[in-house]
Amino acid sequence: MANPSAVCNGHLHHHHNQKQNNLLKSGISKKNGITKGMKKNGVSNGTLYKKTFIEHFEQAPMYVAVFTFVGFAVGTIFGYLRDFMRAWGLEKRNIAAEREQQKDFVPLYQDFENFYTRNLYLRIRDNWNRPICSVPGPQFDLMERVTDDYNWTFRFTGRTIKNVINMGSYNYLGFAETDVNALKTVTIELEKYGTGVCSTRQEMGTLDKHVELEKLVAKFLGVEDAMVFGMGFATNSMNIPALVGKGCLILSDELNHTSLVLGARLSGATIRIFKHNNMQSLEKLLRDAIIYGQPRTRRAWRKIIILVEGIYSMEGSIVRLPEIVSLKKKYKAYLYLDEAHSIGAVGATGRGVVEYFGMSPNDVDVLMGTFTKSFGAAGGYIAGRKDLVDFLRTHSHSAVYATSMCPAVAEQIIRAMKCLMGLDGTAQGLQRVRQLEKNTRYFRRKLHEMGFIIYGNDDSPVVPLLLYMPGKIGAFARRMLEKNIGVVVVGFPATPITESRARFCVSAAHTREMLDTVSTA
Repeated sequence: MANPSAVCNGHLHHHHNQKQNNLLKSGISKKNGITKGMKKNGVSNGTLYKKTFIEHFEQAPMYVAVFTFVGFAVGTIFGYLRDFMRAWGLEKRNIAAEREQQKDFVPLYQDFENFYTRNLYLRIRDNWNRPICSVPGPQFDLMERVTDDYNWTFRFTGRTIKNVINMGSYNYLGFAETDVNALKTVTIELEKYGTGVCSTRQEMGTLDKHVELEKLVAKFLGVEDAMVFGMGFATNSMNIPALVGKGCLILSDELNHTSLVLGARLSGATIRIFKHNNMQSLEKLLRDAIIYGQPRTRRAWRKIIILVEGIYSMEGSIVRLPEIVSLKKKYKAYLYLDEAHSIGAVGATGRGVVEYFGMSPNDVDVLMGTFTKSFGAAGGYIAGRKDLVDFLRTHSHSAVYATSMCPAVAEQIIRAMKCLMGLDGTAQGLQRVRQLEKNTRYFRRKLHEMGFIIYGNDDSPVVPLLLYMPGKIGAFARRMLEKNIGVVVVGFPATPITESRARFCVSAAHTREMLDTVSTA
């Protein structure tokens, strides 16, 4: 960790004129997806990992990639044909178009840029934005809808599809529930405080429930202090600009979430991208940043901060935290860890990737996470040293402008976190964490045995199953729904063009029978 004297009023100041320490470089070799220690400078770095680290990123045969590109090419050709027919009035134009009176204006709707949405996405649009009419537990109820114009518009039939197995929600620990006894304290707080705060944290929006929650989060993570926010996405996008700015350097993993990307762009800092989980790529950027400094002036960077996620939500991979911490200490950089998908989902007691790797939370300068997944609630947190959190209380855009977290939501997080910590007098929280681990390994093993190509770490509850060809995206989701299984399918541009996929999210609330039903559907 950086020298404590280098952190003033919570602001991260970077000192690259300090003499570099002699920490050994870390290296990895991958064989069949298993990360092993590799000797470098005569010393093995195997001690960085206290457990076997297994990830799978199997490459598809060349013919699959060829057929995938052919599929997109055919779709594009027909897209141009349909645009031609719309232009000549041979086909009805349903999408927003510029008015004739504005033909000399700069296009408001960027017509050509919507080509993909208009001609490819719309063909399979029925697989997204499906309205749910129940709690998103291990099963949910779905409002049936149909289209009469090839997905331009939808109408509801009035029928409800019951007991659809939910393989899409981030309900990792099963806390998204409607059990009356479990939600008793939430009901009490709702009756006491109402639904909204109607103010920001800096004005009249800091309640005793927020203070209680922040103390509990800090205790749960083992850090000095924490601050909670009402929106998980904004926790990243509105706080990163408060920590870095012009003259700072952000080193961001190429697969980081949009909230991290947006926060980095809003900050005004220089952004450089390193290959996903690739320590050689990251170390090269760190070394170049130290040697060459800022462009043109060659001055040292004010700060260098590394942005990574605990679990990557599209890949199912886990950050190589021990190696990144080793590099950040070696080059005196700062580390910002987004545990949105990993907090509660991994680690012996659900404390995220820091616990998963047996590391100290003090190794990470800025701990970020959300309550929208494992805790069945909403919002996010920033945690770490007290002076860092105190700085954000004053300078965070979320603290200054955003409405505070709903008190009933805060109570939901408190009850879930106390359950995980055993403060409710039961071992139910620990049982949920262990059940999630069992379900994750079982489901991944089943898919492997069936010959599917899946990505990610064996301990990650995010399980991407590769579909590749664009025609399979809609066909797969529709077929699964016919079997009463709800899944999330993802394609370009959210993924590389040749790596369309279905993304399963495993929950502790799933039964073995549900997982068997999904795998054999």
